[in-house]
Amino acid sequence: MSRILYLHGFNSSPQSAKAQGFKQWLSVTHPDIELLVPQLPPYPQQAAQLIEKLVKDNANDKLGLIGSSLGGYLAIWLSQRFHLPAVVVNPAVRPFDLLQDFLGDNENPYTHQKYRLAPHHMDELLALRIPTITSPDLIWLLQQTGDEILDYRQAVSYLGACKQTVEQGGNHAFVNFERFFPEIVQFLKITSFSTH
Repeated sequence: MSRILYLHGFNSSPQSAKAQGFKQWLSVTHPDIELLVPQLPPYPQQAAQLIEKLVKDNANDKLGLIGSSLGGYLAIWLSQRFHLPAVVVNPAVRPFDLLQDFLGDNENPYTHQKYRLAPHHMDELLALRIPTITSPDLIWLLQQTGDEILDYRQAVSYLGACKQTVEQGGNHAFVNFERFFPEIVQFLKITSFSTH
């Protein structure tokens, strides 16, 4: 079985437009590939434990990763730890800095889950940081410079040895993500045939 694990961003959900668009496209073009889109817990250590378990549960299958924003940070960690190919879309590479502004009470706008971020959660994020990308061939960065939430230069620099597609303009959601669907499947090397 071939599977892709899609990791959504901060305060997002499996209902994210990118995840749903990719899922619909796969169902038509690659019905042999299952897309896993878990609801990630808001706390980094819990999220890491969940996705680590998913990777281990699918150890006998072909598995590729897609991560968006904070999900991109988690995908980089999984990719380098388990030697899995990953496509990261406008990834947060320093979320332990970025999310300082969210310390305190939060609510996920998709799920309406209320939760509280504390300083130790930033420590949990920092613990997942990969200081040096040791297998850069496993990662493809999809980045738009118009990202209004993240400084795109951080990801371009951090993933300097990796394959990169950097587009001028766009936004944090990544405009016209669907253009890359066929190439993403190819890069993740998880399917042997295509129906189109």
